[in-house]
Amino acid sequence: MSKPIRFYYDLLSPIARGLWLGLKLGNSPIEYCPIALRKFEQLTDEYKKINRFQKVPAIVDGDFHLSETIAIIRYLADKGQFDEKLYPKSVESRARVDEFLEWQHLNIRLACSLYFRDAWLFPMNGIAPKPKPEQIQALIEGVETNLGLLELLWLENDFLVGKTLTMADILGSSEINQLRLCQYRVDEVKFPKVAKWLERVRDTTNPYHDEGLTFIDRKSKQATAAKL
Repeated sequence: MSKPIRFYYDLLSPIARGLWLGLKLGNSPIEYCPIALRKFEQLTDEYKKINRFQKVPAIVDGDFHLSETIAIIRYLADKGQFDEKLYPKSVESRARVDEFLEWQHLNIRLACSLYFRDAWLFPMNGIAPKPKPEQIQALIEGVETNLGLLELLWLENDFLVGKTLTMADILGSSEINQLRLCQYRVDEVKFPKVAKWLERVRDTTNPYHDEGLTFIDRKSKQATAAKL
């Protein structure tokens, strides 16, 4: 009997947390291998043998090593080890999921990552000073420009690419939920479709959704958090 695929992740990472959630919702046997970014475990020589880029997520399937979330999803799907409801077999349906994942990389993911990095991660770790109010506002405007695009272009139905949950929803919402660490919440008045969609994703993916956000929510409630 072959060994289960090993999945390396940290729930602090929005992209790794999204993939973790997708795997939890599936039925394939997975060996979950946490890597503590806050302890710099990704920078060890041991982990470099697993992922030469020294980032999360990553998988090991026998002698095959793979990084990058979207590549991992496609690999597992092609091997029949990813939930077809989340990443469909149909060429057209899968292309719609891919369309969002490719779009979000330079939109939702980029804007949220910049906000998280500059407003929380770098100041918390002494890499850079806390941004000035006008800098924070510029970061928020970048995020909200993209939330407006979600309202306008992607949320015609209950979920991003149709009426059922897919990895597009899971990965997109993971990026936005990361901003809880920056004390940011989506304005339900300005972005009603986005707010309802986030709740819909949460309801559809619980209890794993809330489990994945335990660390994020705990840190977000601290007015002055300690370093990671």
